[in-house]
Amino acid sequence: MENNPDLPIFGICLGHQLLALASGAKTIKLKYGNRAHNIPALDLTTGKCHITSQNHGYAVDATTLHPDFKEYFVNLNDLSNEGMIHKEKPIFSTQFHPEAKGGPLDSSYLFDKYFELLEVYHKKSGLQFNADDLLVDILPRERVL
Repeated sequence: MENNPDLPIFGICLGHQLLALASGAKTIKLKYGNRAHNIPALDLTTGKCHITSQNHGYAVDATTLHPDFKEYFVNLNDLSNEGMIHKEKPIFSTQFHPEAKGGPLDSSYLFDKYFELLEVYHKKSGLQFNADDLLVDILPRERVL
């Protein structure tokens, strides 16, 4: 794949940590880890609290984030980093599992956001692919049924 700075990226769980490490951040081992449903994560861009599902023993050290990124979510139990977002590019990530169906669907909007970024990318890039391949129309309906 060619180098394309406009390609949307959405990292989830280990993907969040890998994205952070690739950008130069560091991870830290949590004393107990976060392994449960119903863990509150605060969206620092909206001020809304989301109830999340998690299963991880390490967290990104927010103090080491690359200057192009800012914290996106923070865990309200232990104040660990739960996500990051690029300041200009369509790149964001979450440590928690927004795709989990074990509890509330508070953070399922993140997939809508990612699909919107893919649509913008598709229109800008001129690449030919069928949106049905991404299940853009099916996933939002399936998620709430």
